Amino acid sequence: MFQAISKGIRKFIQKILQSRNENLIAFRTKIFMGILIIVGFGVAAFGRLAYFNIARGEELRKRAYSLQLNDTTVSAKRGTIYDTNGNTLAQSATVWQIVLTPNNFETDEQRVFVSQRLAEILNLDQNEIFQKTQGKTYYAIVKRKVETKEKDKVLELCNEIEEKYGSITLVSIIEDYKRYYPYGNFASAVIGFTGSDGAGLEGIEYQYDSYLTGVSGRIITARNARGVEMPFKYEQKADAQDGNNLVLTIDEKIQHTMEKYLKQGIAENKVANRAVAIMMEVETGAILGWAVEDGYDLNDPFTIADPTVQAEIDKLPETQKEKAESEALSKQWRNKAVADTYYPGSVWKVITSCMGWSEGTITDQSTYTCSGSYVPFEGARAIGCHKESGHGLQNFNQALCNSCNPAFMQIGQAIGAEKFWEYYQAFGFSEKTGIDLPGEQSDIFFGDGTGAMQPIDLAVASFGQNFAITPIQMVTAISAVGNEGKLMQPYIVKEITDTDGNVVESRKPVVKRHVVSKEVTQKVIAAMEENSKTGSAKNSYVAGYRVAGKTGTSEKKVYNADGSQQYIASFCGFAPANDPKVCMLVYFDTPLGDSYYGSSVAAPVFANIMGEVLPYLNIETEYTKEEIALMDTTADNYIGANVSEAKNRITAGGFNVIVKGDGDKVISQIPTAKSRLPQNGTVVLYTDEESMNNDVVEVPDLTKLTVAEVNAKASYNDLNVSIVGSNAQGEGISYSQDIKAGSKVKSGTVISVNFEQDSNYGSGVM
Repeated sequence: MFQAISKGIRKFIQKILQSRNENLIAFRTKIFMGILIIVGFGVAAFGRLAYFNIARGEELRKRAYSLQLNDTTVSAKRGTIYDTNGNTLAQSATVWQIVLTPNNFETDEQRVFVSQRLAEILNLDQNEIFQKTQGKTYYAIVKRKVETKEKDKVLELCNEIEEKYGSITLVSIIEDYKRYYPYGNFASAVIGFTGSDGAGLEGIEYQYDSYLTGVSGRIITARNARGVEMPFKYEQKADAQDGNNLVLTIDEKIQHTMEKYLKQGIAENKVANRAVAIMMEVETGAILGWAVEDGYDLNDPFTIADPTVQAEIDKLPETQKEKAESEALSKQWRNKAVADTYYPGSVWKVITSCMGWSEGTITDQSTYTCSGSYVPFEGARAIGCHKESGHGLQNFNQALCNSCNPAFMQIGQAIGAEKFWEYYQAFGFSEKTGIDLPGEQSDIFFGDGTGAMQPIDLAVASFGQNFAITPIQMVTAISAVGNEGKLMQPYIVKEITDTDGNVVESRKPVVKRHVVSKEVTQKVIAAMEENSKTGSAKNSYVAGYRVAGKTGTSEKKVYNADGSQQYIASFCGFAPANDPKVCMLVYFDTPLGDSYYGSSVAAPVFANIMGEVLPYLNIETEYTKEEIALMDTTADNYIGANVSEAKNRITAGGFNVIVKGDGDKVISQIPTAKSRLPQNGTVVLYTDEESMNNDVVEVPDLTKLTVAEVNAKASYNDLNVSIVGSNAQGEGISYSQDIKAGSKVKSGTVISVNFEQDSNYGSGVM
């Protein structure tokens, strides 16, 4: 049997071998194809693996980490902005984030209680908060930027939770920051503001955003395999790094003074399109003050500041309101001093004068004839002077003081288009100044140079018409005249410091180029000073200081609803004339009041600002005898003194005295001690309560009067006056007073009265 089985096996093997031999080729083919399929699958698998590891490796790793980790951002404190004296202009005040800990909630009762109470405190939707309590994390932000009042109520809730459910953390409070501007609308065009995400959107906040913005911190927690956050021992925290601080060149006191008088000028002259004032330190280019009025509240920048504008928008159909509001906000945020261009008008005559003296076309012997108009070249139309009867024969100083257009057209012709263009570039008008504020615009000149400057262009350009520059370009160029011809780089941030007060970066004055010689500037300054004493700039006079300046009244290519021409009234000058320290441009766009001339609109504002700023800067005074007779002094303290003693002291000081009441001792006085009191003024003494309480006088109208008439009228009403703007000879006509006519005040009260010199120079542009 065994043999039979063996024989059968041998036959079977023989058959297999025979079959193998017969199908060897087919067999080999099958093996080869199998190998190819295996290799193909291997290559595909390897390629797929490479795709996920290389092409999408980083993405998948991040996705894996995100499933394992939870990353919470901790806000960094934005740097503080200071004025040059360390006063805070913008800071990040502490607010809070309210955060839930969903993993710690154990029952729906807890979820309902917490969500209901938080909704009441934070004025949020309860259902949305309830949904957050059902998450699988230790951090779920409920609300950001929570103020102290709400935060305190949340703290009370935390105490309630502890009393109700024991020491379990369901609600947390994390420190956060919110931008705050202590002075509201102060220097709004300079400082700017931040958005809801804390990033700078306008002004310095935008320009220096990368310096002010810190590095956010992080809280990273791990999740387990079920996606639930693990306990706090698995938490890692990276502290936030606060941003750097900025120290500006702006002086808060100077800025407030500029804004005060600019607002007053807008109101008195019915200015329709805002106003600008820029004050620059002549020797360095540092900006001491930068006012663009009307401003807006930096703490509420998305509200239209002008109620009249808002009222007009409210009248519009709903379909038009959104666009109108957007345009109104853009306009109120616009920094007019860098973003708007304007025709400089007669202020430009200072630059033309520098050209003429430098080229030798103006000399001490130069004269110019004005017949009331001038034909700049054959075949041209006559261009009129603001004085229709003409100025006659004038030397250079007289031509500048008269702001005579025909004279300056003659000067421009002598300079020529080629040289005019060269000096235009040298004074920096063909390029942006590079001031460290956003939105600076370029000038608009007659093409790219002399090739496009026709004879008529040269004629009108010589007195500042038909080309456009920015206010910052103008004040920078006039500062160069006061700086012996050196053109400075203007700047508004002087230092960047870290959180410990260490200086990270410091700005140093930079001379861009030397434009004209010291000798040339001395000639021009002498004429500018004479102009402020006796010429078209008399209203810029500041008692005790030598002022040099030039008025400007430029036409706009825009007309009022009644078809009348719109104007820009400006004044630019510096002080003291013999050693210039500060230069300032004052600019009013579209005054619609009684006058639109720079001499009567802008020059008085310049005088008012300089009258406060120059003493503040401790610039030495040089009073004449005539000025001393008009200037103010201060009242002593007479309270507590016997009446006879007080009267003797008052009369010995050169003042008049009025005693009211039947008492023996002084219990009150007007003006109060250390208050301003004019020379030969009156001090009122009160000796009993009845006389003090019943003493009321009505303020008269003290406008449109001479200095003598104002003094007489005030004295008749037992009032004192402080004279502002009258020159050393006591000339001028009053145009405003700080206490309105009809107001009730006590006897002896000092009324500040503003004067302007005779500025009726006829019709025309100056």
